[in-house]
Formats: sequence, structure tokens, C-alpha cells
Amino acid sequence: MLYNGVQIPSLGFGTWQIPNFQTAKCVTTAVKAGYRNFDTAEGYMNEKGLGEGIRRTMGELGVERGELFISTKVWNSHRGYDKTLRAFEESMKKLGLEYLDLYLIHWPAVSRWHDDWREINRSTWRAFEQLYREGRVKAIGVSNFLAHHVRALTEDSEIKPMVNQIEYHPGFGQVESASYCQANGIVVEAWSPLGSGNVLKNKELARIAGKYGKTASQTCIRWLLQKGIVPLPKSTHEKYIIENADVFDFALSDADMLDINAIPYCGGMRFDPDSAWS
Repeated sequence: MLYNGVQIPSLGFGTWQIPNFQTAKCVTTAVKAGYRNFDTAEGYMNEKGLGEGIRRTMGELGVERGELFISTKVWNSHRGYDKTLRAFEESMKKLGLEYLDLYLIHWPAVSRWHDDWREINRSTWRAFEQLYREGRVKAIGVSNFLAHHVRALTEDSEIKPMVNQIEYHPGFGQVESASYCQANGIVVEAWSPLGSGNVLKNKELARIAGKYGKTASQTCIRWLLQKGIVPLPKSTHEKYIIENADVFDFALSDADMLDINAIPYCGGMRFDPDSAWS
């Protein structure tokens, strides 16, 4: 649950790198498998496909809109109060939704590229606060913000973020950012929870997964769930979409949690927001 009382499903479905033409089918498959939390972004260029998939599941499967939790993100080129409001309207047209469950700033403006980075983030966030107060979105948050970015935004704002979506998987756990957010009542979501697939080749992870009769991907997801982090696994294959949702019938031991914590870097993106994006 978010600090404002909004319920967020503990497991989500990510759509990064899924082509728009495939997204609707993947969403329909995921809803059938039990997913109710779906994440996209303006920058993914598949908001239209996600919206189509949502409408299809509502029509064909009888799923109510209130059962679904949909999030999207504003891209860097649309930072700032006015640009953000226009970008939001465009995203809503593509999604075909009357309201959004969660809206995120995709990347923070940072000091390397912007002397006025705090004001840029604050200006963008003012638009988010307005959309939230108007009831257009049920929750607002950020993505790829490190602890010092979150701290600055909170100091500069009236409403603190409710979610921070960051890269987090075995071999690359952004512990400082996650710990700061959780200590301040901000829910952490994990994009690329499987480390872009490469993490699944790790022998230690495979050993631990074998103890439970589970796959490496299921073990990654379970590890995150037990950390109180919302994982957003992505796949275009029905088998893996279903498999990644089958993670609620086992629990990792404390010792195995620690062993996974200790896995060295073995895959993933490791983007540094302080240098990677303008």
C-alpha cells in the first residue's frame, strides 16, 4: 500500500522494450496469468498498445478497470510544468484511460547537465501535484532517482513521491536508494528485476533456485518480494509470463536471501542517473 492509502499490487508487469504491436497481446496474456499492475512510459513508445490490451481484457475477460493498476512516465524532453501537463494529456490519449493509477518522472534532471536541476525537477513535480489534486492520477512518483535526488525533491515539494522505480536485481541492488525510500514511506519498484536476462545465468542463483524447485527468474522475483520491493518482470513469451507470476507458493530462507544479496555484478544496465541522461 502507498502512503496515501492507494493499493498497489505486489507484482507488476513491465513493458520496456516490448514493441507496440506486441504489447496488447502480452498484456492480455499477463492479465490471464493474474497480473494486475502494468507499467509503461512515454519513452517506451507502446502506451497505445498497453491501452489496447487493457480495453481488450476489460471487454473479453470482464476485468474491471478498478482491478488494474496502470502507470506511465513523462520523458526527459517534456520536463517542466507546462510541457509535463501536455505530455500527460498525450499519454492519456494513447492509453485511452479516464484516469491513471501512477504517474512517474522517468529520470531526474541532474547537476552534471543542469545548473538549475532542482528547479527543473520541482517544476515538473508541480504539474504532478496538480494532476494528483485534480484526481487525474491516484498516485505520483519518480523513476531512477537516487537518494539525494529524492531528498531534494521532497524538500522542494508539498507532496513527497509515493513510488521510486529503480533498477534492482541480484548483482545490482541499489541499496542506498531503496533503503532511503523505504525508511521514508516511499514504495520501491524494480525495473529489469531479472537483470536483462543475463543474471539468470548466475550459478549461485541457479543453485538456490534448485533447492526450491523454482527457476532463476522466479527466485529473483521472490527475493525482491521478500525485500518489500515491487518487481516488474517483462516477457513476450506466454510460458515465461505465466512462470514469473508463480512466486507465491514458496519463501526463501534468511540464509539464501543473504547469499543472493552477495552475488556480484553479473548483468543489467547499471545506468547512473547523475551522468547517463540529460
